[in-house]
Amino acid sequence: MSPRALFRTFATAEAFTWAGLIAALILRATGVTDAVVPVAGGLHGFVFLTYCVVTVFTWVNQRWRASTGILGLVLAVVPFATVPFEIVLDRRGLLTGPWRLRPGGEDPSGFVEHAQAWVLRRPWSSVGILVLAVAIVFVVLLWLGPPIPKPAMVL
Repeated sequence: MSPRALFRTFATAEAFTWAGLIAALILRATGVTDAVVPVAGGLHGFVFLTYCVVTVFTWVNQRWRASTGILGLVLAVVPFATVPFEIVLDRRGLLTGPWRLRPGGEDPSGFVEHAQAWVLRRPWSSVGILVLAVAIVFVVLLWLGPPIPKPAMVL
């Protein structure tokens, strides 16, 4: 999977999970049901964290300026903003090319590039470790609770 395909997949997934979360919040606000908020929120949280990891991974590979990478991370908290961001990056050619640190590619320099080269040379081990790391962060965030507590109902 190319950097472009990976980034596009998670930018789109982030937007879809935003839609699910917003729909669930509307259902809760209108009194239809509270049951879907934890599911939609959990799914969105997991995809959000994965999108952030993918953004940093793509940032390193594509050698984006710091402002571009940071903008990609910040836009993840704005509903549906990851898709227009991905479209702009693609039009500017900032998602083109292969993984430059893949086996037989460029030699890595610095800690971050060495880490990325290790990931690209051991994809299955890396996916397992990355999914485990995202899952651990996700569980810790679930344990901490939602960012905004649900207001108490007054009868």
